[in-house]
Amino acid sequence: MNSVHTIDLPTKVIVGEGVLKQVGDICRGMGYRHKILVLSGPHTRTLVAETVLDSLREASFDTTDMTVEGAPAEHVMDEIKRISPSLVVGVGGGKVIDVAKYASYRTGVPFVSVPTAASHDGIASPMASLKSLGPISITARAPVVILADTEVISRSPYRLTASGCGDLIAKFTAVRDWKLAYRERGEYYGDYAANLALMSAEVIARNSKVIRENSVEGIRTVVEALISSGVAMCIAGSSRPCSGSEHLFAHALDLIAPDRSLHGERCGVGTILMAYLHRMNWRRIKKVLEEIGAPTTADELRVEPEHIVDAVVRARKLRPDRFTILEKRKITEEKALRIAKATGVIP
Repeated sequence: MNSVHTIDLPTKVIVGEGVLKQVGDICRGMGYRHKILVLSGPHTRTLVAETVLDSLREASFDTTDMTVEGAPAEHVMDEIKRISPSLVVGVGGGKVIDVAKYASYRTGVPFVSVPTAASHDGIASPMASLKSLGPISITARAPVVILADTEVISRSPYRLTASGCGDLIAKFTAVRDWKLAYRERGEYYGDYAANLALMSAEVIARNSKVIRENSVEGIRTVVEALISSGVAMCIAGSSRPCSGSEHLFAHALDLIAPDRSLHGERCGVGTILMAYLHRMNWRRIKKVLEEIGAPTTADELRVEPEHIVDAVVRARKLRPDRFTILEKRKITEEKALRIAKATGVIP
């Protein structure tokens, strides 16, 4: 049992309408004085990144901007080494944030997270998920600043917000898996981090109808829950409070039927299945996802029923080091089929 870990938390979190224009003053106020590298995606480059660049230039920063496509983390690291910035600012969705987070971590440069969508909890977490490095999230470092403009995020496709809710609902089963590993294997378990993650999931469940309205109030609820979830991982020193058997299912399904659905969408469906295995109230979880407008079936994930069954079976093999309910129950294809049918994930 490892009783020592490092808690690496964001220094500043700013959430609200129109806060994007503050990024220059915030970075200046935190003592940064030199070059800043701004990373963005091909779609956010003209829509949002220009506002960030203008704010930084008005604060007298020397800026370099780079468009991230296909998660080329190595290219970003080369650029960081070439220009030696004092700060890396990631402006965009999950892929851009993860690339910026990983590249800044590997090069020892602080990172600022400026999400343009509330699609998953990577906006605040110390973990990065890059397909080029495999299906499993890896440890990086939390951003020093999170600047979430709810006005900008509310303009993103609602599907991305619903995906973020799926990633948050996943905390119900992730915490159960973490506690199971503590009881069965003596793994470190942090009650505070676990309860923080559960609170993030519960606030989404309680506000599902408000979130579905896609109002600024609903967006803010999702963004704050995602940040809280990321902080839970910082406190735990791992992804344990937020990623369990449901995430393993999501990763397995992406390997089996890639690019059919979003990460959070797969996590939501995985949570229904794993809640059934944990003998939790999986019907409530399914109802919440339905109210939000997130997928709850194979058809809505745009995959075949056999893909779901295969993913449930293969999930526990992805991380032999992570003990979950899948390992305890020794899931076979026959059991996986029964679970998928019982929950209505497949007909």
